[in-house]
Amino acid sequence: MTNPTLPGPPAKGGTATATRPVAAWHVDAGAGEARPLDPGAVAPVAELLRGNAAAGAADRATWVRLADVAALHDAAAGLGPDAHAGAGHPDTPRSRHPLAVVKRVADDWLLVVTPTAWYTPDDRQVHTGRFATLVGPGVVLTAEDGGAGVHDEMLDRLQAPGAPRGGAVRRVTAAAVTAVVSGASAVELELGDAVASTERLVFEQRRADPVQRIYDLKREITEARRALLPVTAELPELLDPDVPDHLGVDRRVLERLVSTVERIDRHLDAHDDLLSDMLQVHMSQVSVRQNEDMRKISAWAAILVYPTIVAGVYGMNFAHMPELAWTLGYPMALALMAVGCVVLYRVFRRAGWL
Repeated sequence: MTNPTLPGPPAKGGTATATRPVAAWHVDAGAGEARPLDPGAVAPVAELLRGNAAAGAADRATWVRLADVAALHDAAAGLGPDAHAGAGHPDTPRSRHPLAVVKRVADDWLLVVTPTAWYTPDDRQVHTGRFATLVGPGVVLTAEDGGAGVHDEMLDRLQAPGAPRGGAVRRVTAAAVTAVVSGASAVELELGDAVASTERLVFEQRRADPVQRIYDLKREITEARRALLPVTAELPELLDPDVPDHLGVDRRVLERLVSTVERIDRHLDAHDDLLSDMLQVHMSQVSVRQNEDMRKISAWAAILVYPTIVAGVYGMNFAHMPELAWTLGYPMALALMAVGCVVLYRVFRRAGWL
């Protein structure tokens, strides 16, 4: 299991001069496709950020993917001294969660860092990483740490029917936020399937112990909610009136995404409650099985005690026992033992103890 790390600033003195894109696309306004560009033909990130022009930014945008989140932080550092200002910058909203950041790093640049999550069914684990976006006039830089596949989801959404509309930068930003939320939704669905299979295991006749599996799933649900909470906390920051229109996301889209995140959290909470109920049911089943075993042991003990008592009485060999001189005394004692055992067996069977 991997955990998201705090999205801190880049190392002191780091620059974006030598940073090169690993992939790049040209995105038009409206609902046009994202056309791939040769990363080698794209200028270094520092030059790209310095050379972005506000003119035509709403009509077209260059979307650049960097190698990792640290490289994107270096790019943000190259925008000016305010990139390290943190809460001291007058236009920088204070993050409400330590694992996510939405802040202005320059007048026309917005940095968004959020955790990501993905699920591996083989080991039934939720893994977490980070996704970062640096948005400016006509340029969007993105980077991902982890295997959530946010970039692939973004491409699918930008090129599919019903792709995000509006300005080019807004289209890419909306696709990025939607891809992160979509990944969280996929994790919730996978966890729901795992919870359903665990429920079947709890009620199976064979006595497999599901306690470890239940505990593991509850831990993974907690991990998923830990990654989802910052998204819930920071998404509304994109609606901040101080954020320029070309950097934000359409209000209706964002409200729909916030509603989706809240729904996912409710479902995860329901899965967690269901697992708790499963654990209680399993413990009740264990208690019932123990009671059934004790009743069976007690019934068989009573059946076995009866012939022992009869044998003990006849084994005392007192002088005035009439059966000692009776030819049928021994068969009668055996018959008495057998009849008594049969009667006790039928009584316990009828009572449901056997």
